[in-house]
Amino acid sequence: MESILLEQRGHLAIVTINRPDAMNAFNYDTLVELEKTVESIRINPDVRAVVFTGAGEKAFSVGADLKERKTLTEKQVRRNVNKIGDVFNSVSTLPQPTIAAMNGYAFGGGMELALACDFRIAVSGTTMGLTETSLAIIPGAGGTQRLPRLIGESKAMELILTAKRLKSEEALEIGMLTKTAPAGSFMEDVIAFAEVMLSNGPVALQQAKFAIKNGMNTDLQTGLQIERKAYEITIPTEDRVEALVAFSEKRKPQFKGK
Repeated sequence: MESILLEQRGHLAIVTINRPDAMNAFNYDTLVELEKTVESIRINPDVRAVVFTGAGEKAFSVGADLKERKTLTEKQVRRNVNKIGDVFNSVSTLPQPTIAAMNGYAFGGGMELALACDFRIAVSGTTMGLTETSLAIIPGAGGTQRLPRLIGESKAMELILTAKRLKSEEALEIGMLTKTAPAGSFMEDVIAFAEVMLSNGPVALQQAKFAIKNGMNTDLQTGLQIERKAYEITIPTEDRVEALVAFSEKRKPQFKGK
């Protein structure tokens, strides 16, 4: 059975962690497959947005496969930690907008994958958290860096040091989530969210994401220069002209990503 599934619906790629019997935990082979999938998406011009989710109805991902971890040497543990960090960084740097569709439990590395995405939508009533300190380790795939940047240092410190498990509604209140959605229409709601972005210019989506993510790590004046350069890339595109023509003709634009 493949541990990572890739489905393309129009311009939307859906990546599914396919280990439902293991609560979609990450063993080494799954990380390798996820890495290959992410890199194939990066270079696919036909993919304009990406959804990451988990198989089944119980878990998005509960993080590292602890059954595998018990069998590993210290050297192999370091290998796994390096790999998961590299893979999630690859997710974070995808040019396309990314959505974590958290269809169930998201703990440890599962939560860190969600934090590496641009948006996080969780099913109502599920539970999540960075729980590593309860296992005498720390978040090692970006959690200590991405969570404070998202919700602030003090709250992130509290959640990580207490290994607190949050309900999705509380996570939404503190800014960890973009929105929640009921179980009965969860993926439909996620796809509807993605389709709003997909109706916009593909080059503009990527350049806006690039400007935001890179500008946030600099001072304001440097960020404004990054924005200017990103804007300039959209000027010679066919899509920009198409948007103006469509506006004058009172119709929806047909963007080509060119």
